[in-house]
Amino acid sequence: MASYLNAMLQKSNSFLFLFLFLPFVLEAQVDLSPLWKERAYRSERISSYDQTGGNDDFIVIPKESNKTIAEISGPGIIKHIWITMNAKDPMIRRNAVIRMFWDGSQKPAVEVPIGDFFGQGWGEEYILNSALLVAAPKKGKSLNSYFSMPFAKGAKIEIVNESEADIQNFYFYIDYEKWPEPPPTKYRFFAYWNRKITKSALVSGKENEWALLGETEKAPLQITDQYIVLNAKGKGHFLGLNLYIEAPSPIWYGEGDDQIFIDGEAWPPRLHGTGTEDLFNTAWSPKEVFMHPYFGYPKVSEGTGWLGRTHLYRFWIESPITFEKSILFALEHGHANALALDMVSVAYWYQDPSDLNLPSLAKKDRRQNQPEINFRHIHKWRDAYRSEKGKDWGND
Repeated sequence: MASYLNAMLQKSNSFLFLFLFLPFVLEAQVDLSPLWKERAYRSERISSYDQTGGNDDFIVIPKESNKTIAEISGPGIIKHIWITMNAKDPMIRRNAVIRMFWDGSQKPAVEVPIGDFFGQGWGEEYILNSALLVAAPKKGKSLNSYFSMPFAKGAKIEIVNESEADIQNFYFYIDYEKWPEPPPTKYRFFAYWNRKITKSALVSGKENEWALLGETEKAPLQITDQYIVLNAKGKGHFLGLNLYIEAPSPIWYGEGDDQIFIDGEAWPPRLHGTGTEDLFNTAWSPKEVFMHPYFGYPKVSEGTGWLGRTHLYRFWIESPITFEKSILFALEHGHANALALDMVSVAYWYQDPSDLNLPSLAKKDRRQNQPEINFRHIHKWRDAYRSEKGKDWGND
C-alpha cells in the first residue's frame, strides 16, 4: 500500500491530495453532523412563479415604487433567498433596495441596496462564492443569501425600486421554516449600509502613504476621522462585512488598521488590527481574486497599482464577535487616515432589537459612483509632472 501511494504521489500530487484529503477539508468547513436529526418545522416557500400556469415566473416592479415580495405570519426562520432581475438601469443593483422587517416592526432591520447586500458593489455583476452570500453564474446574475433570519411573530420583505426605470423581470425564491413555537432566541438579523468619501486627516493635508511624500506621520486615534462600519447599541454578535473600496490613486489603500470597540471600551481596544488586508486574512497588498467560504477578494482593481475598485469580505462564522452593550467597528483609510477613498460597507450581525437605533439609508443620489479615473488622467498627470520638473522620464 505504501509503495502504491508513493507511486501515485510521484505521478500526481494534486490528484492524490484531492482524492485523500478533500473530504476532510470539506468536513472542516461544513458541519454535517446534524443532517440526520428529525426536524420539527415545516418547509415553506414564497416565489415569483406564474400562478396562471404560464411561464412568466416573475413580477414587474414599476419605477419609483415599493413591492412586498413576502409577508409571513407566525414564528419561523428564513433560510435562503434567491433573486435575479432585469432592468434597463445599469445601476439597478444600487438603485433598488431590499428591506426586511421582523415581528411587526415598522423600522426595517435590513435596508440595503440589493447589489451591495448580496456582495455586488458599484451596481456591477461578478462572481462571488462565500459561505453566506453567493453571486452565481451567469456572471453573478443569481443572488443568494444563506443567512438564517429568525422571527417570532412574522416577517416581511419588500423591494424598493428607486430607479427611474421599471424592473421588468424580478424573479425570487424565499425559502423558510415555519415553526410551531418561536425560535429560542431574542436575536434578529440586521444589515447596515454605510458610505464615506474620505479625505486626508493628516496635519499636512497630504495623502502621504508609504512615506512617498515625506516622513510617515504618526497620529493619535480620532474616531471622527475613521470610516465607521457599524456603531450599534444593544446586546448581540457581529458576523461579518462586505467592504467596497474605490481608490483614486495607484497607491495601496490598505495600511489602515481595524479597531473594534466593545461595550464602550477606551482606546486601544482589545480588538485592534494591523492593516486592512490583515483584517481580511490576506497579506502583502494583494491584487488577486481569491474566495474562501469565510473571506476573500472577489473583485480586484484592474488599473495601475491599486487604482480602481476592490471588493473584500470577511465572516466570523467560527466565532462571531460578541457585545453586551454596544459595538463600534472603525477602519482607518490608509495609515493615520491619510487617503482619499470611496468606501462602502455592509455590516451583518444579530442582536436583541430593543435598543437598536440606526440611521436611515442614504438617498439614491448619495449612493451613486464616483467619476472613473483612468489611463487618460494618468497621462495628464504625467504631462503636468514633466512640465513642472522638466524631465522626460521621471527620475532623470
